[in-house]
Amino acid sequence: MDNIYLYMIIALAILAIADLVVGVSNDAVNFLNSAIGSKAISFKTVMIVASVGVAVGAVFSSGMMEVARKGIFNPSEFMFNEIMIIFMAVMITDILLLDFFNSIGMPTSTTVSIVFELLGAAVAIALVKISAEGGGFTDVINYINTSKATQIIFGILLSVVIAFSIGALVQWISRVLLSYNFQEKKPHVGALFGGFALTAITYFIFMKGLKGTSYANESFDILGGGTMSNFLETQVLYIVTGCFLFWSLLSYIFIAFVKANIYRLIIIVGTFALALAFSGNDLVNFIGVPVAAYNAFLAWSASGVAATEFPMDILAAKVPTNNFLLLIAGMIMVLTLWFSTKAKKVVKTSIDLASQSETKERFQPNGLSRGFVRFAVMMSDSFSYIIPASVQAKIDKQFVAPAIDLSKDKVKDMPAFDMVRAAVNLMVAAVLISIATSYKLPLSTTYVTFMVTMGSSLADRAWGAESAVYRVAGVINVIGGWFFTAFSAFCAAALVAYLLNLNLTIMFPVLLLAAFVLLIRSTVMHNKKSKEVKAEDSLIKAESSSVQGVIQESAGNIANVVNRGSKIYSNAIKGLAKQDLLSLKKNKKQVDKLSEEVEDLRDNIFYFIKNLDESSVGASDFYISVLGYLQDMTQSLEYISKVSHKHINNNHKKLKFNQIKELKEVDLSIEKLFDETNEVFSSKSFEKIGGILNNKSEVFGLLTEKIQKQVKRTRTEESSPKNTTLYFGVLLETKDLLVATMNLLEEYHNAHDASIEPATIPTSSHGEEE
Repeated sequence: MDNIYLYMIIALAILAIADLVVGVSNDAVNFLNSAIGSKAISFKTVMIVASVGVAVGAVFSSGMMEVARKGIFNPSEFMFNEIMIIFMAVMITDILLLDFFNSIGMPTSTTVSIVFELLGAAVAIALVKISAEGGGFTDVINYINTSKATQIIFGILLSVVIAFSIGALVQWISRVLLSYNFQEKKPHVGALFGGFALTAITYFIFMKGLKGTSYANESFDILGGGTMSNFLETQVLYIVTGCFLFWSLLSYIFIAFVKANIYRLIIIVGTFALALAFSGNDLVNFIGVPVAAYNAFLAWSASGVAATEFPMDILAAKVPTNNFLLLIAGMIMVLTLWFSTKAKKVVKTSIDLASQSETKERFQPNGLSRGFVRFAVMMSDSFSYIIPASVQAKIDKQFVAPAIDLSKDKVKDMPAFDMVRAAVNLMVAAVLISIATSYKLPLSTTYVTFMVTMGSSLADRAWGAESAVYRVAGVINVIGGWFFTAFSAFCAAALVAYLLNLNLTIMFPVLLLAAFVLLIRSTVMHNKKSKEVKAEDSLIKAESSSVQGVIQESAGNIANVVNRGSKIYSNAIKGLAKQDLLSLKKNKKQVDKLSEEVEDLRDNIFYFIKNLDESSVGASDFYISVLGYLQDMTQSLEYISKVSHKHINNNHKKLKFNQIKELKEVDLSIEKLFDETNEVFSSKSFEKIGGILNNKSEVFGLLTEKIQKQVKRTRTEESSPKNTTLYFGVLLETKDLLVATMNLLEEYHNAHDASIEPATIPTSSHGEEE
């Protein structure tokens, strides 16, 4: 039995590596979003700066493991075997929970997850002990550090509100003072901003990045005798004043003489600082539990006492972490930063919600988001009556973003926000986290950095009338996910701890295997989904300014729609024939995705028309017509897929043999037409379109024949109204699908003929036309 604890230590070490990977994938959003979103520096440079910060933070990590050893529960109340169960339950739960959030691209807090997992597992084991001893529920207070848990919960709620409010206020003031033409301001304006921002970030490095390390507690000899200990805490004013003067002077030199962009420097230093602090302090969230378990195991092994009789008082003492272990952890985090696709997905969510420009909205509006936007509009209207019109006009002028020259810049290549907002995000997050650290207030760096970003977005008017409800809905979803983190972490860890306690020998390998299977399955599914998205080759927005250019660019989209449309139509018919509900449900999702992509192309029409020069305005008519026909095609496919799924889902009568046979004949005809169309547009052999158009009467004739047959059947033998409705619905919508396809082909045929140079007419030897 004692050997099982050695196996648990080995398992915890493996879980620690897995937790480092999923943890970094989640927390990368804290220090990457401002630099990546502003595109102040190249992506490669961002990653190098962040990697250096993570590596340095890991090496100089304080290794503060108190939260894992005694921050949430009282270790002296538990025996070694119980502590090992608690720690194993926490690690199994943590990697699964964080991986779930990473897979859906939602940032959450590793601090909150580890705290509530410790709390849940400790409560479960405490209740088991209380039950066995015949105690009451109120006795749980003897086992749990309730004051600390309460403090953390209130800290979360408070940090969310404060971070959002302060981020919004500082961004509004910064924009009013600097506007979007910040680089044209006088050198002293940029120097003062640089002084404030870099001072905040530097102090943040000291307070959050190095506080708690052996370096922060160094004593300094003072001239004239004596020493000064705890320099960071006792000399705050001197540090801040000295940093402000140094950075302001350096900023002025950079702007006035070197002609450098001080905002770019702020973003580089801020990215490094947040990466340093993340690695130096949040490392406890990933390896704190395994390290505490290892310390407990060493103490128990040396004692010679039975696991059920060895109290865990040793965990109340502070034990330094091995530096080599910290270095290995740092390297794992750096590698994850570079290669994790899930990390990029989480970062993208934050950047999209903060974007100044139009972006594909991930979240659908809800009642709360609509209510918030209406309230914000009402408050804005109220202030417009209070503030004088002249003052309001001057303020509004500062918020006017420069026009985008679409002839030079593609929308997708534009930064999500400018360098002022990126600098404010880093500066405010650094200040708030530094203040909380100095007062020993618990908070989540993820919550603070995310809410500062959202607050600055609101103040910067990034959430306009066209995007506000979507962005606010996204923020509400993320915040809701945070509370779900706390609740699910508590419940899941408690359940796992209880199961382990029932029979450790059996449940330990079973639960561990289940955790790894789920983790591997999640990774495989994520990679498969990523490959499918790439292989599917989503529709491309047109950016050409001529008819000929649009013809060439749109050819790929049409081939894509026709190819996917052919599969969707065939799957609908096959699903009806086999009454395969699962296949029809999957088919419905595919057509919804296709319809959404076509809708995205239509949403881009504004930018497409803006991009046109005066001589090529005709391209807009052609492009709008093409998108209209593509939308008609997807709407027909959507209807056919929807009614087919509805018919089978409602358990209506199966179509008759003749009906299925006729639908399959139509399907073969449609498949042939779409294959030919796909070939034409894939190879851009537009001269072959005429041949397809010449055969259109054949497929229309087939449809008319099937409709007439069903009319005859209905009058003589058909007895099911539902079958008749479904059959006519599919055939009539297929006819609409064909009409849209033929109209599209004719539009392309005419536009292609008109856009190419007339061919030279060959002549006979007599000089006459042949």
